[in-house]
Amino acid sequence: MRILLACLMVLASVTGAASHEVQPAIGDLTISSGRLELVIELDAEAIVSGADLQGIFNTNETPFSDDIDAMRALPPEDMGQKLRGEQDAIIRGLAIKADETLLDVSVTGFLVPPASEQEIARRTVMTFEADVPAGASNVDVSWPAQYGTLILRQQGVSEPYTGYLSGESSGPIAVAGGDAKGAMATFAEYIPVGFDHILPKGLDHILFVLGLFFLSTRLGTLIWQISAFTLAHTVTLALGALGYVNIPGSIVEPIIAASIVYVAVENIVSDKLHRWRPLVIFVFGLLHGLGFASVLGEFGLPQGQFVPALIGFNIGVEIGQLTVIAMAFVLVVLAQRIDDGDGDIRTGQIVYGVLALAFVGLSFALNGPGFVDSMGAGAPVFFWPVAALCALCFLSVTFLDQLQAYRRFVAVPASVGIALVGAFWFVERVFL
Repeated sequence: MRILLACLMVLASVTGAASHEVQPAIGDLTISSGRLELVIELDAEAIVSGADLQGIFNTNETPFSDDIDAMRALPPEDMGQKLRGEQDAIIRGLAIKADETLLDVSVTGFLVPPASEQEIARRTVMTFEADVPAGASNVDVSWPAQYGTLILRQQGVSEPYTGYLSGESSGPIAVAGGDAKGAMATFAEYIPVGFDHILPKGLDHILFVLGLFFLSTRLGTLIWQISAFTLAHTVTLALGALGYVNIPGSIVEPIIAASIVYVAVENIVSDKLHRWRPLVIFVFGLLHGLGFASVLGEFGLPQGQFVPALIGFNIGVEIGQLTVIAMAFVLVVLAQRIDDGDGDIRTGQIVYGVLALAFVGLSFALNGPGFVDSMGAGAPVFFWPVAALCALCFLSVTFLDQLQAYRRFVAVPASVGIALVGAFWFVERVFL
């Protein structure tokens, strides 16, 4: 139980950072009449602070988090003054070439939104311009890795280029257009985008899916729930991405948190799939789909390949969800078999005892800047909850004489933990 509480504290620290989530910069590139214009919407405070955003999911993970929060509270004119002082350094990091000629880029304007009372990242718009030599056929944009990810979108041409830059060059972009990716390339490119939104970035969706899992791991029960959830979020993902449905995040996010609490609490009070549960899950799935659509909107869907991109993103989400379920099943299957009388108790104790210690050890051994850069958070965030689940399975196989040992020592405590995190999220998203 101490391990479980420690894991909940780790999860709470992650959820408290939700308002500091790092969003990709979005750049619109236009070349017309020998003039290049690049309008970028970005987190200016993080860049001005000197924070390295490569592989970072929220600014609390950087040593500059206090400086960033302080700047987010500044009035626009004061933040604008700081930005003017750093604009030359930003230009040096942004290298733009026409054919092989390095362009002389200047900042021609920026717009800083009002300060946020909740220290939420505000999106400053910076405009960069440069003269393009006559006859230039291609431009090449480089974006420094320390600024995070840039979604670069070409404007004003047919079949425009769209790309994701993080410390690399865009490669040649035809000034006249025509560099849009084909259907299969776009489809393949958006699958990892959807998967990444679940693993490791989608903690709220992970907890909801685990809430479905801990009701029962029987195939029929899981199929009913996952099918209802998948159908629902597919519908609203498509409608939201097409712009037909648009509900503010201030409404969607608290309800997503409430959905986590609901499925977890129902797991605690019942171990049966009631007739109304798939319907309720379908309704909650509609809202989760809007959450997916908001993420997809940040990346932007290529106009010429909208359908392949949408399908690829959705498949990536599904692969991520099924991966979560598969990982959870692999961890608990031995405990379930022993609970059903099909396994050896001593073997279960050894396996789960060793795994719990191993995951705790990995959380310390792998924790460091490299792990944070690749996963976006410290190793304990990923390994302590898994260690806690192994510890609960150890209790299940140890106290096998108790009625429904797996449910009593694994499913219910895990659901309690999920419900507590969901409740914390709800309070945070509504009141904090």
